[in-house]
Amino acid sequence: MFIGFLLMRFLLACLGGGQRLFLVLALGLTFFAAGFSLSGTVVAIAASVDMEALAETGGLEEQALGDPDAPVTVIEYASMTCAHCARYHVETLPALKRRYIDTGKVRYVVRGLPTDPRAEAGLMLAYCAKDDYFRVSDLLYRTQTQWAWVQDGRSALLKTAINAGFSQESFEACLTDSKLLDEVRSMRNWGLERLGIEAVPTFFINGMKHSGAMSIEEMSAIIDGML
Repeated sequence: MFIGFLLMRFLLACLGGGQRLFLVLALGLTFFAAGFSLSGTVVAIAASVDMEALAETGGLEEQALGDPDAPVTVIEYASMTCAHCARYHVETLPALKRRYIDTGKVRYVVRGLPTDPRAEAGLMLAYCAKDDYFRVSDLLYRTQTQWAWVQDGRSALLKTAINAGFSQESFEACLTDSKLLDEVRSMRNWGLERLGIEAVPTFFINGMKHSGAMSIEEMSAIIDGML
């Protein structure tokens, strides 16, 4: 009940008035019947967090890019059905990768905080892709509007998964993996309960918490001061 309350508070904090009504309706629907996107604004105030809690994921192994010894570590929490997360992944992350990750200045860590069943499914597919996690994750964000909010979510997500290299059999096997689903939810709950995340995306940059999608200029302004 406590976890459910935290997740509801988190979602309502991110959504506007009309979207709150949609959320109430969506919670009564099944995974393949509905989905929703998050909306919010960048919160400029940074806050420090419990570094011991931040060092743990609470569930799945995190995914990472870049030099483990880079002077700056960015930890991202995002949901694959969050429109702001998708925009960040399409517009900001590629530039961040070229400017900071590929040059050894930033280690970039990705953790999931799925906000609805379709986001859970997307994250599960990315993990089932194993070494292709980032390729599948990128595809899901870039095609978000084609599967995240359409009526027949199952068929749409299957089509996207097949384009990513899944067969129907491997798609079904992935999404019916109860152990993986439990780990996905454990990672989400860790972010909500232990790290106090109230919006997606949320970034921890060398331990400082920044909520909301940022442009490359906003990310650079923070990172450059740490180099």
